[in-house]
Amino acid sequence: MLSALRAAVADPAQVKTRAIDLHANAHDASHFLLIPQAVVVPSSPAEVGRLLQASAAQGVPLTFRSGGTSLSGQAVTDGVLVDVRRNFREIEVLDGGARVRVQPGVTVRAVNARLARFGRKFGPDPASEVACTIGGVIANNSSGMNCGTTDNTYRTLESVTVVLPSGTVIDTGAADADARLRALEPELHAGLARLGRRVAADPASAAEIRRQFSMKNTMGYGLNSLLDFERPVDMLAHLIVGSEGTLGFIAEAVFRTVPALKHASTGLLIFPDLYAANAALPALVAAGAATLELMDALSLKVGRSLADAPAVVRDLDVRDHAALLVEYSAETPERLADLRGGGDGLLASLGLSAPAAFSTDPVRRAQLWHLRKGLYATVAGARPLGTTALLEDIVVPVPRLGATCQALAGPFAKYRYEDSVIFGHAKDGNIHFMLTDGFASAEQLDRYSAFTEDLVDLVLGEGGSLKAEHGTGRVMAPYVRRQYGDELYEVMREIKRLFDPSGLLNPGVVLDEDPLAHLRHIKTAPAVAEEVDRCVSCGYCEPVCPSKDLTLTPRQRIVTLRAIEQARLDGDAALVAKLEQDYGYESVETCAVDGMCQTACPVGINTGSLVKRLRRNDAGRTENTVWKAAAEHWGGVTKGAGLALTVVAKARSAAPAVAGPLIGGPNRLARAVLGRDTVPLHSAELPGGGPARKRPAPSTAPEAVYFPACVQTMFGPAGSSAGHGARGGGSRGQGVQYSFEQLCERAGITLLVPDGIDGLCCGTPWSSKGLAAGQESMRARTLAALRTATRDGELPVICDASSCTEGLLATIESETEVPGRRPLRVLDAVAFAAERILPRLPDYRKLDSLALHPTCSSTRLGLGPALTAVAGAVAGRVEIPENWGCCAFAGDRGMLHPELTASATKKQAAEVAAMGATAHASCNRTCELGMTRATGREYQHVLELLEERTR
Repeated sequence: MLSALRAAVADPAQVKTRAIDLHANAHDASHFLLIPQAVVVPSSPAEVGRLLQASAAQGVPLTFRSGGTSLSGQAVTDGVLVDVRRNFREIEVLDGGARVRVQPGVTVRAVNARLARFGRKFGPDPASEVACTIGGVIANNSSGMNCGTTDNTYRTLESVTVVLPSGTVIDTGAADADARLRALEPELHAGLARLGRRVAADPASAAEIRRQFSMKNTMGYGLNSLLDFERPVDMLAHLIVGSEGTLGFIAEAVFRTVPALKHASTGLLIFPDLYAANAALPALVAAGAATLELMDALSLKVGRSLADAPAVVRDLDVRDHAALLVEYSAETPERLADLRGGGDGLLASLGLSAPAAFSTDPVRRAQLWHLRKGLYATVAGARPLGTTALLEDIVVPVPRLGATCQALAGPFAKYRYEDSVIFGHAKDGNIHFMLTDGFASAEQLDRYSAFTEDLVDLVLGEGGSLKAEHGTGRVMAPYVRRQYGDELYEVMREIKRLFDPSGLLNPGVVLDEDPLAHLRHIKTAPAVAEEVDRCVSCGYCEPVCPSKDLTLTPRQRIVTLRAIEQARLDGDAALVAKLEQDYGYESVETCAVDGMCQTACPVGINTGSLVKRLRRNDAGRTENTVWKAAAEHWGGVTKGAGLALTVVAKARSAAPAVAGPLIGGPNRLARAVLGRDTVPLHSAELPGGGPARKRPAPSTAPEAVYFPACVQTMFGPAGSSAGHGARGGGSRGQGVQYSFEQLCERAGITLLVPDGIDGLCCGTPWSSKGLAAGQESMRARTLAALRTATRDGELPVICDASSCTEGLLATIESETEVPGRRPLRVLDAVAFAAERILPRLPDYRKLDSLALHPTCSSTRLGLGPALTAVAGAVAGRVEIPENWGCCAFAGDRGMLHPELTASATKKQAAEVAAMGATAHASCNRTCELGMTRATGREYQHVLELLEERTR
């Protein structure tokens, strides 16, 4: 099998068989787990076609995986798993945004970011838009919170390019598509035409199909396509929608987009119970509400735990309450005001339990949406350790929703699922609820089986569908026949046979004759680390992870650790050894510990915290001793490092042909002997060293304490490496400390630099490496110096590198509280400049354009608005690449593992090159170095550029 797979792709390395590859990729967001025999990462539709042919020839099942947010088990396999996320990420906007052509590995958020400038958006709006990909959206017929059945995938799809199980490629949008299908796949073409005639000629079948698909419905295959279209090729295109990877591979698709309404007002309505909330739906729908999201009492209780929980939830004494998240949207403020007026007129008659407050403020609206969008992962994250979260997804006619919600209380109580939470898209009659249990013992599985039978009877008895938008998957495949009846089920079986005669494409998904299929392969989640045990494998973290295209993502780091623990529990020492053999490099060494995963995680998990602890556990006595000594002599260490870089830079300038090999050879040898995770790799773009940080005490009373980052002593200002300024078009500057001090002087602001600053540090180098002794030593000295300099907390502390600002905040948070003592306050220099310096600057001439690189730290610190404001003061046009992400330089990580930074910045660098910006800026020296290396353009601190423009 492996030889056939390797022959199907250009690079044999695209076929992965190591234990760590198999287990890391095995998990999606569902409660099922199967371990694949191989993972393949194809790079073209042609390779996918050959993989499908190899699968048929070898008799090995094949399953496609894109975003992995799938909740019903449709993206796991014990055959060949084909990962299409890495090499299928192209977006092409058509007709001024009216249409868009996309590949399957693109996330919904990325598509919407591209469409935003045209005032358009993607029709489907799933809550997982940050992570779910277009391939999964099509395969599951995704809808979401607002699109309903009007703007969902099925309705907005214009055409699709499909690779069929035979290897045939069909672009259904081509003028000759139907003729091509007839010529290349005559049996499939004739069979689809025959099935279309079959259902159309049977009034009962036609009526049932129309009834089933008048509501959200992802149960079984989309039989409505047999009635909605006459040409077999159009039937094919729309049967692919919702087929969950069982009929073919989606190579690309063209969608009609919808208007992105510019104005919105959002509020949370609190009701005494679920029935009252549902009773209010007709009036709110009639008033023009675009979105109506339901949350039950348990949802609200869990939501109260969120750090940014809205006040209306945080202050509520939750009992039996329920809530509706209501949003009105419009193209103009006037139309929005009209809608709000009509909605406000209803409020007094709805029997609300708390006053309703609508807001157009983006921050308050974002809080409400975070409450709703993160609900699944938040609730699942609160489950008892060692249990599995299972999310069900049903739909009933809207008039029956209230009764259905009430009726669910019976099975919940009967089968002891007391903590089940109900939430969902009330406007569509679509709700989700979660069960948490071990799902491992015979008793647990028997309870779940009996509960499912009662659920099926309840939903079908109300005229609903057992799956509304999460796909049939494995969880409801045994019940498709019961929902549709024998005749339509046989039509579905014939569809599968026509497309996939061998039955090897994602078997067990959508259709399964095994009545117990939904009880098999349920995964366990053993506790492994307090930092990450709440993870439910939703995958929201993956798109923002800088190592996602090189080694592992945060989700994969966590699930691999769980696989190691499960293997230990199973007594499988051989598997433990295989996984641990590769875990060091794949997980620990190549994690940037940048914390970007936390910005995307609904429950705030920072996998970097786990990795730091693993590094701390792995750090030996010698390493700890060396780095503790470094902490105690930090002034000399930073000065020595800067001096060494200056010597190297001068040598390269004087004799590049000789110096390069003389420096590179010993450097590579040292890395080979001492380890690539110990000795940094020098590269030509690194600057010489920088100046000392110490400054004389000011002659007037200071307004703030300035803590310049030590990294600028080790790495000098932009343009200070020999010959490098010409490459990026910049000139040698004097560094951010000089620039910030000059800006403050012009603004009449006096700064105090602490005594002994050259020996002080925020502590990040020790924290990121897990070196506890050195970190504690530096923490104590830095806190003491800041206490003295700030007059015991009277003055704020300002830092000029965003990662160091974050490091100082962490250091201060660890300080022991003393009653009556003021806490230390830390501000980033960019935020200080935006608030205190910009208003005091005279008129000056701006640069034409600026390419801006926000950092992971500036993002985590919420510095985006301030950074954009300062950048806007530098240049008339500021551009942030759509492919922006963490550069993964991460202190010295980019020198220890340059392949990490290269992978993280590849797409962003290409976009920056195409911009042709006048200048390039960031707000952290090592990030500037990483982006300079990646793009060949000289990146400076944005405050350096501001100082130059205002001289």
